[in-house]
Order: sequence, then C-alpha cells, then structure tokens
Amino acid sequence: MARETNGFARLNHVGEEEESQVQADIWRCISGFAEMAVSKCAIELGISDFLETHQEPVPLNQLSSAIGCSASSLHRILRFLINRGIFKLVSTENGEMGYVQTPVSRLLKRDGENSMAALVLLESSPVMLAPWHYLSARVLSKENTGAFSAAHGKDLWEYAKTNPEHSKLINDALACHARVTMHAIIDNCAEIFKGIESLVDVGGGNGTTLGMLVKAFPWINGINFDLPHVVSVAPPCHGVVHVEGDMFHSVPKAQAVFLMSVLHDWGDEECIQILKKCIEAIPKDTGKVIIVETVLDEKIGKGKSLEDVGIMLDMIMLAHTTNGKEKTAKEWAHILSAAGFSRHSILQTSAIEPVILAYP
Repeated sequence: MARETNGFARLNHVGEEEESQVQADIWRCISGFAEMAVSKCAIELGISDFLETHQEPVPLNQLSSAIGCSASSLHRILRFLINRGIFKLVSTENGEMGYVQTPVSRLLKRDGENSMAALVLLESSPVMLAPWHYLSARVLSKENTGAFSAAHGKDLWEYAKTNPEHSKLINDALACHARVTMHAIIDNCAEIFKGIESLVDVGGGNGTTLGMLVKAFPWINGINFDLPHVVSVAPPCHGVVHVEGDMFHSVPKAQAVFLMSVLHDWGDEECIQILKKCIEAIPKDTGKVIIVETVLDEKIGKGKSLEDVGIMLDMIMLAHTTNGKEKTAKEWAHILSAAGFSRHSILQTSAIEPVILAYP
C-alpha cells in the first residue's frame, strides 16, 4: 500500500532520494509550458536587448524602470530564468546585485545574427500551440488527420498561404534557424561547396540561407525556390534569384540542390517524390543533393544533449505536420535509395543537424 508523506503518496520500493527525483520529474511535465512562456515574455519585454547595451550588471529597479514594468513581477520572471541558467545575478562594485547576460540569454535578443527569438515566438504563438491539444486525437485518427488540421481546418502550409502574418512568423523563424545552422556548415563543411557554380535552395524561404552561402562562396549563383506567397515577399539578395514553384512538380536546374529542414515536414513517400525531382534537376554524373536534417540516434537516451533535441523536434513534427517526422540514419538510407541515389554520406557539424550528401 502507498502511504502519504508531506501530502504525496510515497511509492513502494522507492527510496527518499529517488522519490524526490520522481516528484521533480513529474512537476517538470506538469509545468513544462512555463519555460517557453516565460522565455517568450522575456523576449517581448526586451530584457536581453537592454542588458546587451550595458557592460555592468543592471540592478532590478533600473531594469524595471527602463522596461516600464513592475519590479516585483520582473524579479519573479528573472528568478525563474536564472534558475534555468538563462540569465545571471551577480554583485556590482558597490555591492548591489545586478543582472547580466549569459550565452543562452543572448539568443533571446529580438535582433542579432545568432538570435533564436523568432523560433520561440513562432512555437509559442497561439496558432502553433493549438495543435498540441489535438495530439492524442491525431494519434488515434484512422484517417491520418494532422493535429494542425484538426485545430485549424487546414494544414500548416495552406494556413500560411492565407495568413500573411503567420507566414512571416514562419519565415522569420526559419531565417533565424538558418543563420545559426549555416555558420556551423560554412565553418566546418566549406569543401562541399567547391566547384558548385549554381545551387538551388529548395524551400529556401526568404533567401537567408542562400544569401549566406553566396556571401561565403561568391562563385555560387543562387536560386531560392519556394511557393509563390513566400518568394513574393522575399527581399532582394545579391547573387540570388527568387523563383516560385512547387517542389512536388519540378525543381529548377542547377549543379547542386540544397534542402534544409524541408524533408522532415513530409512522410517517406513524399520525401522520395521530392528527392526524385531534385535528381531530375542536377547533372547525373557531377550533381549532388545537400541535405541538412536531423538524424536521430537509434538508441533512446535521456538528457539535454543535441540528440535529445532531435526527439523533441520529432514531437513538433507530429503536432504541426500531417506526415512529417525526424528520421534515423537507417530511415534516411531507405528514402535516399528509393529516390534513386547510388550513395550518400553523413557529415557531423556543431549544429543540431548534420549534412547528408547524396549522389545520383
């Protein structure tokens, strides 16, 4: 029989230390949303942006006055984020306590080359949160109705097509992800772009990715390829031509194709269809397809490693797409072979996603 201890039922065969960890784990599940919501609040308040302009620690009263908010509420927000290592509280020269940035908090700046704020704002938006309430219905559905479709009556891409504000949220989030990931690829995988005179970025959004590649490797002529409502608002970019179309129908001709965070939105058969169009777009003897996607570890672990991030991204795919999923190396091998590639290799980088090189 379980017995009550401090208001909780103590589990049989569990020591006090383990029971304490069990309680901590379940409360993290119960209040998991708080971390995203409070991070969003910090972005909207501009806490990181203000601290970035100050070399010295900023006291609470000064920070709350600058932001124009309650010092008491701000203290509670920052206490939560400090407890998660996002900000730090340190002593100033006169002995007063003040707030400073950390490497993580700098990613919450609203602007900046390495900002991840747009991704937080997208995933915490009401539109993207609603499908999570339909996750069990999606799993139980015999008709493969996506959670996003159940919540909004249409899939994510159809929704974005008719909702420009949400489409911009998506493009801004993809652009901020591209800036972080592409730095790792340019620094660690420069050799894969040697000799490529033309490169088409399939599903390239507003052209951020291709713009970075053309700047780093100026011999590349870039083609940013995406749906009409996406490229119609893409800003001009030196060395990049924006082309509208549908990757399921055709892909513009180029020496190489680039796909980043596109194939995880689709199921295996859809990925094979897209990749076959990519093969048609490149020279058979010298062409290649460069894929930047998560490769899940076959072993299931626990923790906050980059491998665990891939598992979390897979849940986002389950909630926000109809057939999308993150894939293991074995699943990638099957898809690439079925699409008609003769060989492929996987290059690890410092980013979450490795680079998959596929050859016809």
